[in-house]
Amino acid sequence: MTALQLMASSRKKVLVRMLDQTIHAGYLPLMGIVSGMETGLPVIELLDLSGRLETLALDEVRHVAYVRDFNLDNAVDPENLVRRTFLARPRTEGLWVRIQFAGGDVLEGLAALDIGLADGLLEDRGVYLIPPDIRSNTQRLFVPRAAMTQLQVLGVVTTPSKPARVVKVAAESIQDDLFPALSSDSEG
Repeated sequence: MTALQLMASSRKKVLVRMLDQTIHAGYLPLMGIVSGMETGLPVIELLDLSGRLETLALDEVRHVAYVRDFNLDNAVDPENLVRRTFLARPRTEGLWVRIQFAGGDVLEGLAALDIGLADGLLEDRGVYLIPPDIRSNTQRLFVPRAAMTQLQVLGVVTTPSKPARVVKVAAESIQDDLFPALSSDSEG
């Protein structure tokens, strides 16, 4: 398979941050990024910027950041994850979670409130999140289970349902409709 065949439109720009803080830039699909589950050694096959497949062990990956631009001139934080927690309750629908990493770093995000959450946990052995600041370079994150020391659910954010329309009806008309014989007897 050539690099051009692997570079389908379904592949997105990613920055893979390893546990040792090194960064690998390349392309991955949105979901189903982990392979090698049947061998017991799960890996991520990253199509790097030179067009070669680079195999990264999943247990060495800290997170995968789906980004707008690679920003490789910023060696410290090309993901541009300045805000790592929400300032207030998120407005977007999802499962509000807080992840703690081995070094004590904390990252919050919104996970899917549908089968996508289970798919990520089962298929890729991790959680897909929307970061707190969606205007930053990072649009989506994947955090493998091996990189987490703690996962807390802070809340379930849903859109409020529309209130039921209340129809006010005069008590006399309901009484007449329910008991027509009684209301005609009392009048006569």
